[in-house]
Amino acid sequence: MIGDRGTALGKSPEEHDLSLLEGGLRSHGGLAEQAVLFTLNRPLKAAYRQQLAAGLRNFDIFDFALNGVEGGV
Repeated sequence: MIGDRGTALGKSPEEHDLSLLEGGLRSHGGLAEQAVLFTLNRPLKAAYRQQLAAGLRNFDIFDFALNGVEGGV
C-alpha cells in the first residue's frame, strides 16, 4: 500500500492524546517518498560509490554526508 502526497498511513488522530503534541501528527513517509535526490560537494569514498547501484533512500543522506565523502566533515 502506498499513500500519495496528501495521505498518511497509520493510526488516526482519535487514537492519540494530541494535547501532548505541539504540531500534531506527522507522517514518516511511505515507499513512494523514499527515493529523493541529494547532492554532496565532495567526492564519495569508493565503498560509498559502490552503494549507488543498489539505490538510495531518503535517510541515507546522513550516512553519506557524514561518513561517505573524501576529506570528512
